[in-house]
Amino acid sequence: MRKVFSLTSLLATTLFTAAATSATDTAQDPFLWLEAAHGKRAMQWVRAENAKTTAALDNDALFQQLFAEAKTIAEAPDRIPFPEIYRGGVLNFWQDAQHTHGIYRMTDQADFKTAAPHWRTVLDLDAISKTEKANWFLQGTACYEPKQRPCMVSLSDGGEDASTLREFDFDSGKFVAGGFVLPRGKQSSAWESENSQLVAREWSPGELTLSGYPYIVKRLMRGRPLSAAVEVFRGSPDDVQVAPLELADGSGHHVLLIQRAPSFFETENYLLTATGPKRLSLPRKTDLYGLLEGRLIFGLDEDWKTGDEPALPKGSLVSIELAAAAADPEHLHPTLIVSPGPREAIIEAQTSRSYLLVHMLNEVNARAYSYRPETGNRWSRREVSLPDNAAIQFVGQDLQSDQAYLTVTGFLSPTRLMLADLSDGTLAEVKSLPAKFDASGQVVEQLRAVSKDGTQIPYFIVHSRRQKQDGSTPTILTAYGGFQSPMTPSYSAERGKLWLERGGSFVLANIRGGGEFGPAWHEAGLKLNRQRIYDDFAAVAQDIVARGFTSPAHLGIQGASNGGLLMGVEFTQHPQMWAAVDIGVPLLDMLRYEKIAAGSLWVAEYGSVANPEEKSFLKSISPYHNLKAGVSYPQALIWTTTKDDRVGPQHARKFAAKLSSMGVPYYFYEVTEGGHGTGATLAEQAQMTAREYAYFSHKLSL
Repeated sequence: MRKVFSLTSLLATTLFTAAATSATDTAQDPFLWLEAAHGKRAMQWVRAENAKTTAALDNDALFQQLFAEAKTIAEAPDRIPFPEIYRGGVLNFWQDAQHTHGIYRMTDQADFKTAAPHWRTVLDLDAISKTEKANWFLQGTACYEPKQRPCMVSLSDGGEDASTLREFDFDSGKFVAGGFVLPRGKQSSAWESENSQLVAREWSPGELTLSGYPYIVKRLMRGRPLSAAVEVFRGSPDDVQVAPLELADGSGHHVLLIQRAPSFFETENYLLTATGPKRLSLPRKTDLYGLLEGRLIFGLDEDWKTGDEPALPKGSLVSIELAAAAADPEHLHPTLIVSPGPREAIIEAQTSRSYLLVHMLNEVNARAYSYRPETGNRWSRREVSLPDNAAIQFVGQDLQSDQAYLTVTGFLSPTRLMLADLSDGTLAEVKSLPAKFDASGQVVEQLRAVSKDGTQIPYFIVHSRRQKQDGSTPTILTAYGGFQSPMTPSYSAERGKLWLERGGSFVLANIRGGGEFGPAWHEAGLKLNRQRIYDDFAAVAQDIVARGFTSPAHLGIQGASNGGLLMGVEFTQHPQMWAAVDIGVPLLDMLRYEKIAAGSLWVAEYGSVANPEEKSFLKSISPYHNLKAGVSYPQALIWTTTKDDRVGPQHARKFAAKLSSMGVPYYFYEVTEGGHGTGATLAEQAQMTAREYAYFSHKLSL
């Protein structure tokens, strides 16, 4: 069953904090009033902008067709129900036209594998929202391991990241009377026992880090008020976050840790012992993946040298004996599990009862291996058989067996849910998504462009076999380029039906800043080196134009969040290269991003205006500050959400307002619900998707 309240989900659990302003700020920035996320004047502006965009993009026959197709795809009953393993059975969270907020439903493993499982609803968020006159959406669940009960459910108002945590019994389908309830806030919890939790939250007003996260962990006993919680650990307001974490394995080991994050990419791990938290002498740049047969599994994002032994290289996966770490946390003796090659990267890892399942990339193509601990601090390895040119994702684990669910997908291959037997490395198909578009005439190529500094940048292009390379094909190019997040092939029914099937092509660029080739690929684009990311993206665009796949008149670009920042930079640095620019939930004001929402969380990625050299660089790339009068810009689509309490809607609003003041045409749309995304319900998400493809169709002449 998934755990959501951990430090590893920082980017996905951010609370909105109001942007601080001053008289000087206001004098320098005439659009600061749009930073009031729910301010009356700001919302009047939003409604007026939405009306203009709706009139321009939503009222023609093309949009209505695209919306109908996207909604049908989003709400289709033949979608794969992704499993969460719960007490030997299967839980699934499901949204459709009748359950817009969603339901949690349950069945057993054998029934789940049938074509039409007999589901039993255990939690109906639409019904609860109606009864409680609320707007609840599910944010996640966390259960006490390995028993998987009791459980906490995280509920979000309208899709925002801030949550309310409530104890829920999945067997009875009821909230636990007198159970744990943690009121709305930015918080995390971990089960210490069936009757106690470790909780990090804002215990008293102001007890949050500059990023808006808690830094104090307390023990809360069942039946006691929050005021009776006893402090266990205190970090610093200068930290990013402090959070508790519970781990268990199939051998009966159970451990509690407290993770303190001095910065976004650094973590200190404290083992909770009978005498209090003890810091493990690990490098700060490590990722904790799990516990297996009494061994803690870590990924290294920096080299680690211990004693006289050769340094373990960054990018490696290592294990630490839990008993030895508890006895002497200052002197650890890691065992190497695997060290990837220069064109490989470890993407994720998860544990079963006896095995460690590892997802790796080799030249941005998926590989999977099961590792088993052996005597003498050794690990054996078995490859899990995968089809060629596939991408995978882990979706369900079970500490009580050696089976694991994962998806296998590709640009043109409908997603399949597979059950891996880690003991022999075999895969068995459980469910498959029916084809949602005609891919028979499509082909995928993996090519390379050469960036400004000579670095080869791989990219995938999906196009018609009959495509004439005369520059006439409408093409969408996308990338992310940040936070060590890899971009891999995936089956998008909406992209296929609304774009590829209608004659467009699609390009995914694996630019620096991501995790496609390990920590070094990410570090190459950090802070002052970030221009490399933008040069990489431009190089891919120039390469597909030079090869005749498309031309500037038919080339559009698309990105969201950090990818939205990428789009904003490309919009200002190379306006002549694009006919359409889709900028979603973006960061755009890089001189004030630290003051908006949870922006200070990302200083380790972008740099800080408090550092003169970094401030100068941020100013040089900041899209908001690099809009220039007299430049011919393409008409961009800029969109965000009012309830985005992660990046915040302020960036998109101000950018659009500045374009308006300069007389530059644009489209702006702000979804009122849904947090950091395209909407809270499937219909809202389909509507935004249709709007994007309608925009590209008009601008790129599809």
